[in-house]
Amino acid sequence: MPSPPLPVTGAVIAFNEADRIVRCVSSLASVCQEVVVIDSGSTDATVALAREAGARVEYAAWEGFGRQKNKAIERATQPWVLMIDADEWLDPCTEKGLRELFDSGEVERADIWRLWRRTHFLGKVLRFGWGDERVGRLFRQQLRYQPLEVHERMDMAAWRVGLVSARIEHDTARSEREYRQKLERYADLWAKQKRMKGRHARRGDRWLHAAYYWFKNMLLRGGLLDGPRGWLFHACHTRYVFRKYTLLERSAHQAV
Repeated sequence: MPSPPLPVTGAVIAFNEADRIVRCVSSLASVCQEVVVIDSGSTDATVALAREAGARVEYAAWEGFGRQKNKAIERATQPWVLMIDADEWLDPCTEKGLRELFDSGEVERADIWRLWRRTHFLGKVLRFGWGDERVGRLFRQQLRYQPLEVHERMDMAAWRVGLVSARIEHDTARSEREYRQKLERYADLWAKQKRMKGRHARRGDRWLHAAYYWFKNMLLRGGLLDGPRGWLFHACHTRYVFRKYTLLERSAHQAV
């Protein structure tokens, strides 16, 4: 007899994710009481496939990553929410860790639980650098993300945070070209977000921050050991860091 679902809403935001939404939703449906997908107007089969996989799909116009995720949380009916992105899925061993967390009552000792996240890039599992992150994705339903356009997050300093033995897998790119384009969009959103808060970049910041990213992730965190695919991944991100500070610096010159 299958184990009963946990008092958790699996939450996903999506737009044109037909090639990976089933993997995402199916991994949540095996453990969560419900799965909610907030779609922002997909023109492919995302909505139909998500419903077939067991999700309740609702439409909401796009208002940025943070606000979109908050819309998903608002529609959750369970006391806990497990938020993952459409390009992510739960590792098969994750169910065991989550069930132990809830069955033992340990879940009540924190408001946000971090899960391990492992990144895949163009078929390569990254084992260093970004190989194992800790991301706060299981949390009480009353919590919300900051209303940010990109790199959305919760203010975890205000809440009790724990770490559970469970893993999210993250397949971050369909192709190198698509990934570079995505990072270009993120750089533009990041720069606009910082400008709205009155932030500016100084001359040389782009070089300093890009060099620091490369040094930290390729050398200190061992990214060099991931081989050519890992090097390409970090090259994309080094360029991304350089680009976002370039855009922020450019806005400062235009304001003068």
